[in-house]
Amino acid sequence: MTKACEVAVYYFPNYHKDSRNAKWHGEGWTEWELAKAATPRFEGHAQPKVPLWGYEDEADPDVMARKIATAAEHGVDCFIFDWYWYEDGPFLQRALDEGFLGAANNGQLKFSLMWANHDWVDIHPAQRSRPANKLASGTVSERAFREATEHMIRTYFTHPSYWRVNGGLYVSIYEIMSLIGGLGGVTETRAALDDFRERVKAAGLGELHLNAVVWGQQILPGEKEIVNVNELLDQLGFDSITSYVWIHHQRMSEFPVTPYEAYIEKNVADYEKFTDAYELPYYPNVTMGWDASPRTIQTDRYDNLGYPYMPMLGGNTPEAFERALLQARSFLELGRTNPPIMTINAWNEWTEGSYLEPDTVNGYGYLEAIRRVFGSSAARRDKM
Repeated sequence: MTKACEVAVYYFPNYHKDSRNAKWHGEGWTEWELAKAATPRFEGHAQPKVPLWGYEDEADPDVMARKIATAAEHGVDCFIFDWYWYEDGPFLQRALDEGFLGAANNGQLKFSLMWANHDWVDIHPAQRSRPANKLASGTVSERAFREATEHMIRTYFTHPSYWRVNGGLYVSIYEIMSLIGGLGGVTETRAALDDFRERVKAAGLGELHLNAVVWGQQILPGEKEIVNVNELLDQLGFDSITSYVWIHHQRMSEFPVTPYEAYIEKNVADYEKFTDAYELPYYPNVTMGWDASPRTIQTDRYDNLGYPYMPMLGGNTPEAFERALLQARSFLELGRTNPPIMTINAWNEWTEGSYLEPDTVNGYGYLEAIRRVFGSSAARRDKM
């Protein structure tokens, strides 16, 4: 490669107090409660997962400073924050607004936004009966879209650590069909996105880089698959495509446990498949693991009913994860990904079993795997 790869990791910010969660679950609730309450659902099931650092408050700048330093030291270049803004305003924003932006060392790591504009449903924990109650709708009006994007421009884009891709401020959209549904159609959505770009330029911030999260398998209730990816994203004016998690693309074939090693091969094969199929640049994804059982009612029977009552990945050791990273690096070295970026799920999806943060079983093993494959982010920057 002529340029060092950039490693961007998704960050899920539900580990701090939030007023909506207080209304839905009670004062002081965070998703740590689900992690603590997790139990083995069958013989040999490794639950609960226990964080080595304890059940920390991510909105504390000192807590976030350790995350930043550890990520940068172990080869992570950027946190892509799952970012929520519903019709009536923000949700789960304090991890970024108070934690990351308040951390004294936030210059060590880039950050960006993935607007997680999916419905927020009552799955914390989820009961077996369906459908789950919808607590907030992912569709937003043109007014709310403008408020959200103005907040992005004022609060985040001016920060020197905001991540740029090909010179543009990187913003990813999780649910393209939800965006279109709220704004009234493809034409209206293109107009809103064009206006967003113009407002970024008018603020003296240059270009915007719009990324679309694309998948082929519905996971969360309400998700809608894009049927004609190339045509739609061209109509909307997007710049690139990536994935959030492997299970969006490949079904886990065995219940309750699908072997991680075999699953790697299927998903690595998708790198070439998607790069060939998509007209826009595709940034490959590596997923550390999957076990959404902490998001189920622990006293209910665990059957294969659909998210979060679903198969999990087994054998996703740090060594197996490292083999997945090596294959991703090999693909990037082919030079077909411009620029050479990969995403990882995830920094802290503890209740979905996909996290890089150290735990009491593997310690820093997953982070050390990233550093062995890609080196520290500081060392890579020195070479660029």
